[in-house]
Amino acid sequence: MSEAIWAAVRDLRAWLDRANGADRPELTCRVLKVAEEAGEAAGAWIGMIGQNPRKGVSHDRDDVAAELADVALAALVAIESLDLDARRVLAARADRVRRRAGEPGSAADG
Repeated sequence: MSEAIWAAVRDLRAWLDRANGADRPELTCRVLKVAEEAGEAAGAWIGMIGQNPRKGVSHDRDDVAAELADVALAALVAIESLDLDARRVLAARADRVRRRAGEPGSAADG
């Protein structure tokens, strides 16, 4: 991922810290924000496939992708808010998932 994304994650965490503090209730809200954003992604998917007959098709793939990006950003900001390096955590997790999946190029492949 580009350095601009990681800078944005750090900047968003700093902005939230300044605006709301960083006590346990605030950190709880940051973790819950991930779930809220996931719900919005689910809603966009439902709107894209037209599952709700009252609303019909109300979203497109770009809407779903934007909501999924919000989920990713919220998660990365929450990780940073735990005083962890989100880049390192994400890279380690991605490697672990690749190994479990047996993907070529992963440590399990060697």
